[in-house]
Amino acid sequence: MLRGTGSNIYNVNLANALVRLGHEVHLLCQEPRPAEFGFVDSFGRWERGRLVVYEVRRPAYAGRCTVYRPDIGGVLPVYVYDRYAGFEVYTFNELSEDGLQSYLDANIAAVRDVAERVDPGGALANHLVMGPVILARALEGVPYAVKIHGSALEYTVKPNYQRFAPYAREGLVRAKTVLVGSQHTAESLWAAMPLEELPARTRLGPPGVDTHTFAPLDRREWHRSLDGLIRWLESAERNGFNPRATEALNALCSPARERPPDEEELAAVRAGYDAAGIDVEAPRLLESVDPLREPVVCYLGKLIAAKGVDLLLAAWPLVLARRPKARLILVGFGTYREGLEVLIRGLERADERLLTHVFRQGRALEGGPEGQLTYLRAFLESLDGRHERYFAAARRMRKSLVFTGRLEHGEVARLLPLTEALVVPSMLPEAFGMVAAEAAACGVLPISAGHGGLAEVAILLEKDLPPEVKQLLTFERGMRAVEEIAYCINAWLDLDEETRAIARDRLAKTVGETLSWERVAEGVIAAAQGRLDVLEMVPGQVPFDRA
Repeated sequence: MLRGTGSNIYNVNLANALVRLGHEVHLLCQEPRPAEFGFVDSFGRWERGRLVVYEVRRPAYAGRCTVYRPDIGGVLPVYVYDRYAGFEVYTFNELSEDGLQSYLDANIAAVRDVAERVDPGGALANHLVMGPVILARALEGVPYAVKIHGSALEYTVKPNYQRFAPYAREGLVRAKTVLVGSQHTAESLWAAMPLEELPARTRLGPPGVDTHTFAPLDRREWHRSLDGLIRWLESAERNGFNPRATEALNALCSPARERPPDEEELAAVRAGYDAAGIDVEAPRLLESVDPLREPVVCYLGKLIAAKGVDLLLAAWPLVLARRPKARLILVGFGTYREGLEVLIRGLERADERLLTHVFRQGRALEGGPEGQLTYLRAFLESLDGRHERYFAAARRMRKSLVFTGRLEHGEVARLLPLTEALVVPSMLPEAFGMVAAEAAACGVLPISAGHGGLAEVAILLEKDLPPEVKQLLTFERGMRAVEEIAYCINAWLDLDEETRAIARDRLAKTVGETLSWERVAEGVIAAAQGRLDVLEMVPGQVPFDRA
């Protein structure tokens, strides 16, 4: 698709930048509504096995973009499971051999048809599988680069190495350049794929930030921006989490029940609404937010256990104890929503039974394997001596929280500049801290788990920041993660307004000077052509000695 996840957004912005720079772009994906993107002027599809291209509009820029939707027969393989309308969805791990072969054959045939029609000068494959092997088999004599995103590497290839490593290897061997978002991703890739000269062909290729869309907003415009977001939500289709789901969860979490809700009962609640939709109550709840009078903190990402959103919720009463009027807005969707609702009820009621159930079951509550949430458990068991004050603040949680469900990029750009901080508590290494960079572009302090690509973005952003702010960009992933999240939020809000204003300006300036989509687009072209000398090397990488 061209919406939702980080790699999808990467491709939208990359294609848009290439078109603005005057290039001709041919983009193959499964986006059902390509005409909604202003940089797309044509779309192609296969009718009775024949490629047919339709014009959408006259090109708006010097370049052109045609989006093609290969006919994959309705079966959509993904790296992390989610539901997609109109598709039978499987993770690559669950896909049968016949299903995988059909998916490959359909995409290879589509790439060949497009290449025969347009004679491309270069190409880019996203993810470690299956994009690179598709290009390797479909294109003869056309140079291409590979952009590694974390999900295929960590969720598909590594856990199922014997099955997927051969496909990854075949796709990488012919690539002129392999782009990674961070040193962490590069090292993870090299460890998983020990190919000769792969490090020598690997270069930094982080995503960029649309600094025209993500930018600081004058405080006098805050209410207008928030009102515009609310009006948009009121007019949008809202078929996500709803009052009926709330009632069902209240019943399942009732103290009168003999046991907490299990994964099947939570899945039944989830089946009653569109888990990838906008929350029904989102506009009403946002109307109660006043960013000029109360500090607003934001979470933006998938609602899954691996993203650490449970740790942020556990930290929130520590913020409310200091600032009772603070608000936390959670933007995103995912199968852990019900598990988070159980956690919130446990915190509100100081219900040891519910809280123990959440940290013991962990990912089982989102439909995954049972696994204890160690950091959450460590925090809850450490509350001796401050138990009463913590849970007194937790009783106010519900009124301080706003869940929105899914928001598109444009709506997120309206919301972020109104917030004081964005928390990125992901427990899994991220390829690149895109949301942290976008928050910084808006003059918002990003507070991230200090590992992987998130840590590397923090190093980039700390340039010229006051020392007391630098230390708040990251927290350590470990047994004290909950306390450290709360400390960073509270310490930022404790700083005087002049220091925070200086930090906001410098964060936005650093992003503007170092990350832009035009710069990323030029790097992708150089990568496809194999011009390694003009691309930035991975930090710590030993320069390749051609002699």
